Amino acid sequence: MIQKMKKFTFLVTNKEYNQFLASIRQFGVVHIEELQKGATSEELQSNLALAERYKHVFSILDYAKDAYTVSDVVTPLSLDDTSQDALLNSVERLSDDELELKHQLDAVEKNITALEPWGEFQWDTIHKLEQQGYIASFYVCSSKLFKQEWRDLYYATPVSDIGGKLYFVTFTKERPDISAEMLTLPEKALSTYVAEQADIEAKIVAVHDKMLAVNDQYRDVLAAGQLDNENNISLSKVHLSHESIADDAVRLLVGWTLEEKSQAVVNYLQQSHIYYELADPDFDDDVPILIQNNKFASLFEPILRMYSLPNYHDIDPLPLFAPFFMLFFGLCMGDAGYGTLILIASIAICVMKPGIRKYGLLGACLGGMTIICGLITGTFFGIDLATVEWDWIRPIQPYFLNDSKKDSFFGYSPMMVISVIIGLIQVLIGMTMAGCKAVKNYGFIYGVGKFSWVLALVSATILFGLPLFGVELSQVVQYLLYGLIGLSVLGIFFLNSPAAYKKPVVGTAKNIGSGIWATYGMATGLLGDLLSYIRLFALGLTGGVLGSVFNSLAIDMTSSLGWGIRWLPLILILLFGHGINFALCMISSFVHPMRLTFVEYFKNAEFEGGGNEYDPFRLKKN
Repeated sequence: MIQKMKKFTFLVTNKEYNQFLASIRQFGVVHIEELQKGATSEELQSNLALAERYKHVFSILDYAKDAYTVSDVVTPLSLDDTSQDALLNSVERLSDDELELKHQLDAVEKNITALEPWGEFQWDTIHKLEQQGYIASFYVCSSKLFKQEWRDLYYATPVSDIGGKLYFVTFTKERPDISAEMLTLPEKALSTYVAEQADIEAKIVAVHDKMLAVNDQYRDVLAAGQLDNENNISLSKVHLSHESIADDAVRLLVGWTLEEKSQAVVNYLQQSHIYYELADPDFDDDVPILIQNNKFASLFEPILRMYSLPNYHDIDPLPLFAPFFMLFFGLCMGDAGYGTLILIASIAICVMKPGIRKYGLLGACLGGMTIICGLITGTFFGIDLATVEWDWIRPIQPYFLNDSKKDSFFGYSPMMVISVIIGLIQVLIGMTMAGCKAVKNYGFIYGVGKFSWVLALVSATILFGLPLFGVELSQVVQYLLYGLIGLSVLGIFFLNSPAAYKKPVVGTAKNIGSGIWATYGMATGLLGDLLSYIRLFALGLTGGVLGSVFNSLAIDMTSSLGWGIRWLPLILILLFGHGINFALCMISSFVHPMRLTFVEYFKNAEFEGGGNEYDPFRLKKN
């Protein structure tokens, strides 16, 4: 539910300004509107740059903490200067040192790799030969391409044979003409580079130890500094959110607060003799948004935020968004076995990762719905439960909505028809929400045209749809439904644009014309919208078929093996196949429900989004 807001307009003298901000910040309930769009200052830019430094430094410390465990006891680190800037510089310097050492280590390891096939030798000996007029040349070629004549002509001496490659050296007065790759070796001995490698690795360990020590000793200090900087950023933005009037003697600010919090602010303003105006939001105001829902609907808020928060004039879609998204996810996954895996993993997240427990609960809801949908369709890890010859499952096999055992509806799969029906229900709910939005923002008469479409579609569905399923309607009910359809037609053609009736004749013509256009749009658009929901059936079917294919592959490919060894390749094929299928199903089960919600549902609900989140000016604390 979108919380109601109140608008404050403050007029504060320069003398009272700082004390006023401090008091408002202490309340922590007033969202300050930015009156000077895009305004900035050197102070704000400096604080924002400092915020990026803090973010970077904490990423360095987190990486060090997670990636390196040198010892159980961290050696204390003594720093002469423990100011915020000094600590930031220290961590950044350690990171730069680590990066430089890693570059050095990469170079040394590259040299070691180049020298390892040649073993340990002294370059002084090679240089002495050069002084005698002999050139030592180092080559590598395929072992099969090495020619024995090179031994006699160029004193070619094989040194090592690694992976089918022969490394050899020649000693000649001039460079020999050999069909092999000539190598340029590093200028130091192998043992020298090995010693350098050990030295650099020791220095990297020392840098890691210092990082861990800083994280252990000074992380809280850095966190306090980061929090102070965030508060400074907030204050800097507020300083840029006022307008100066009366020759810069008075400052004007606009703030927003929750309706139930407004009285406390009013009491303070009256006691402090601060001039203010309190009003309800105007239609054109950019009102900040705070949505509050029950625990279940709130779990799906991160998914809604991928699209946008509602604006102040929207109807909060979350209460109805949540159950439909959960149902769509379950239908797209469509396998009770996969749902069990999701449920187990989600419970593990809730227990082992309290910090992201909310996402674990969301996963548990999605996994539970997948189990339900998988049992309804009779699919468990690709096994078609409606066709198995298991005695214990036979009593419930007739209840599976599975194509292999169920008669089709008018030549179509039962699940396909059910998917379209679910789509029709969501679209109708979306249209109803569009009508409620019109009533909320403009008045009841503006919602009549939208409600008329809902009434017409529901009545027509009952009148012409139920008989297809063998439900006979009495003549009285049929006349009633025809009457409701006729009444809806009046609303569609005469009340879809009530504002036009300021000029009656023009308004009537405009409403009839727009009603005809809306009818054309509904006739073409509704069909396309409903057909989009077939993907719920298609994706669930595809996942089940692929799972069944991998089951068949595992059985058929290992059928000639004895059970003593058959179980291993059987399990590997099943794990590999179902792993791929599970990953693909997970992707499609998130993407396509979002697509149905963000396109079909939001379009019919006339959901605009673009809400600016309510962020009150307050002093942040640990």
